[in-house]
Amino acid sequence: MTVDHIEPAAPKTNQHYDQDPRVFELYLDRTRKYSAGIYRTDEDTLDQAQQNKLHYVAGRLGIREGGRLLDIGCGWGSLILFMAAEYGATTTGISPAPNQHAYIAEQAAARGLTGQVETRIGQIEDLELEPRSYDAITMLGSIVHMPDLDAVYRKAWAALRRGGRMYVSESCYRNNARRAEFAERENSVFVRDSIFGWGDMRPLSDLVRGAEDAGFSVVAVDDLTEGYRRTIEDWLANVERNAARLDEIEPGLSEQLTRYLRTANAGWGYTTKHYSLTLAKSR
Repeated sequence: MTVDHIEPAAPKTNQHYDQDPRVFELYLDRTRKYSAGIYRTDEDTLDQAQQNKLHYVAGRLGIREGGRLLDIGCGWGSLILFMAAEYGATTTGISPAPNQHAYIAEQAAARGLTGQVETRIGQIEDLELEPRSYDAITMLGSIVHMPDLDAVYRKAWAALRRGGRMYVSESCYRNNARRAEFAERENSVFVRDSIFGWGDMRPLSDLVRGAEDAGFSVVAVDDLTEGYRRTIEDWLANVERNAARLDEIEPGLSEQLTRYLRTANAGWGYTTKHYSLTLAKSR
């Protein structure tokens, strides 16, 4: 397990992800996966839904043993650790939040994955990536925190080998009209500024246009909205169950998280949707 440290220029989202790691243990699943799960049955737990999602992503990308995968916005490492352990991939994660890298290093060592998992500290816009060096790239819920959508797509396209695939999943405003109507409302601003420090939900059309302009072909677009709704319901239940412990870490934290998660769950289908894009570099 190696950590390549490059100081990020003007980090935008560290304030949330660099909170005490115990916060995320108390409301996410056991792997700290911080994006939508896929619930295949009414009985699926949050842990099962997140495992389902990781297998789904592997299938979309065609992950094979020995393949190289780059996860942009790797969070607590659930995806890179999973792809290394379950599919034999060699994985690299990028995140601007130092707390996450220490945790991933510990997990990789504990699971015997030190030689397969590495991380780099910084923003994707500021890091040098070897051209045509990855078989697959993932961005699960991270592109919302990146101001220059086109630059990120271009960098990802250049880093992919010919025939490689990229998976992007993101919450989106349902259309530009909904974005104009709701982006500056009180609760939207609260989540954007008070929770994450910066974020810009875009309509799906912006994500598709950016990918196509960078040279990608769109292989699939999937609506994962219902899975994210159920995921957040499970997160809310965890916050409620662990409210006292969260407030011991930071007074009022459980109320802040509850407001954030309820805001996120309030507009599905009317204001917002959650999509995944599967993209291919065909030439």
